[in-house]
Formats: sequence, C-alpha cells, structure tokens
Amino acid sequence: MQHFLAYEICLQPDDTNTSLLDAIVARTEGRDYIEPEPHLLCTVDEFYKWSLYRAAIAEFIATLLFVYIGVSAAIGNGRTSPDGVGALGVAWSFGATIFVLVYCTAGVSGGHINPTVTLGLLLGRKLSVPRAFIYVIAQMAGAICGAGLVKGLQKTPFQVLGGATNTASADFSIGTGLAAEIIGTFFLVYVVYSATDAKRKSRDSHVPVGARSLPIGLAVFVVHLATIPITGCGINPARSFGPAALWNRQQAWDDQWIFWVGPFIGATLAAAYHQFVIRALPLGSHFLFPTMSMSGSMSISGRKLETKLSG
Repeated sequence: MQHFLAYEICLQPDDTNTSLLDAIVARTEGRDYIEPEPHLLCTVDEFYKWSLYRAAIAEFIATLLFVYIGVSAAIGNGRTSPDGVGALGVAWSFGATIFVLVYCTAGVSGGHINPTVTLGLLLGRKLSVPRAFIYVIAQMAGAICGAGLVKGLQKTPFQVLGGATNTASADFSIGTGLAAEIIGTFFLVYVVYSATDAKRKSRDSHVPVGARSLPIGLAVFVVHLATIPITGCGINPARSFGPAALWNRQQAWDDQWIFWVGPFIGATLAAAYHQFVIRALPLGSHFLFPTMSMSGSMSISGRKLETKLSG
C-alpha cells in the first residue's frame, strides 16, 4: 500500500511516508475495515475513462431533476390558490427528491448533486480535482436546464414569483442569512460524510445500501424547514444559481454571493470536523489543506515540516 502526497500533480509514491502508513495500518489492525487511501489529487488517466463522463452525465440529469421538482414545488406554493403545498411541502419536495436521486446515482457518481458536497468530499480527498471540476460543471449545467424547464412550462408564474430564486429575507440581516447557509451546509455535508463513512459501512453492513441515502434526504428536509424563512434555503450553489440565471433580475444577483460563500465555508468546516474530530485521522493525510499540530510540526498531506511557533 502506497501513500500519495496531496500537493504534487500526478503524484508518485514517496518512501518518506512509510511511518504514516504504518500508523494507519496500526489503527486498523484488529478491525473489520481498512481505512481507504486518500484519493490522488490529479490523475491524467481519469480523463480517458468513460466512467468519469458517465458519472458527469448522471450528475447533470440528477441536478436537473432536483431543481425542476424543487423549484416547481416552490413556485406552486407561491401561487394565491389552494394548490400550494406550504413550506412543509416545499421542504419535503427537496428532501425526498434528494433521497431518491442519491439512491439512483450513488453507484455511478456518488450522488453529489451539489457543488458543496463535491467540495466537501474533495477536501477530504475522496475524489480528484479533475473529477470534482467536471462534476461542478455538470451540476451547474443541470441546474440551469432544470430551471429552464420550469420557466418553459410555467413562464408567467416563474417571472411573477421570481423563479423561486434564493434571496435573503428583508426580515433578517445579511449576516443572519450567511450564518444560516453556513450552518445548514455544515449539517448536510457532515451527514454525507457520516452516511458514506468506511467504518460505518463496515459496522452497519446489514443495513441496505439504499437506506444510506435516507439520512441525506432527511438532512436536506430539516435544513429547509429551518432555513426557508431566512434565505429560502440554498445550501446548494447550483440550485441557487440556476433559477437566478433564468430569472435574471438584479435582486437575484445582489444576494447570490451568500449562496456560494456560506455553503463553501460550511462544507469546509464539516469536512475538517469529520476527518479530524470524529474520525481522528492523521493530520494532513486525509485533508486537502495543510494542517498544524500543537507541537509545531506541519503536515502537508503526509510530509512533515518542522516549524517553530513563536509566542
């Protein structure tokens, strides 16, 4: 088993990581699972594999369906008629759709359907940079096409009701909206990590594979219940960008940064929390960014650099 450094492009094995590998092996001895190796950051061969583009297509279609169903429910709820499903129904439409789509696509692409989930897993070195980049492009394109379907089928309601675009509520400050997006995304990405954790999957091997998408869908559902009154609940830059691009009003673009900055901060915090606190994995080996231990030894994906901390 070889360890690969994170800050090298198209990386090669490094013998200096032997001690780190021994530590990982020691941590897994006597257990019924093996800690997966951190994913290579860049593999040129991946661009020549059909599996990458098949996964990208799955992400595109899943995000298209997610945005179409969720935005349609939100617009339907905004109408002044008894046909609305209410905030509870809107939250359920987003959560249930994620549950179903993650179940359908997990075996092909991992079922991200959200750039912040992709970022969070990239930070935990669960996939490569090229794959993450392709996924985000597919997700953004899917969101735009999903919003386009809603606009095409419900043109007048889409324009009148703002395309169900995420904006910060006038009843709350910008800081509150940003905090809500950070907390909501942190919760979602933390649940994704927990549901897909190698240790948990080994321990709970009796649990049907499809059931592991249930907590992810429930996380989306409850976060929507909590966040809809504040920002309409983004926690997914693709879902926020698609309707905004099709509605294309200044109001949509004024608050758009909240639905990128907030989720990305939340995803980063959730990835670090799960890898270093919940799983207590070796510093630097399972996270994209350099990490510093209390002794002043910096670890950059497995390579230790001695530093002096001045007080």
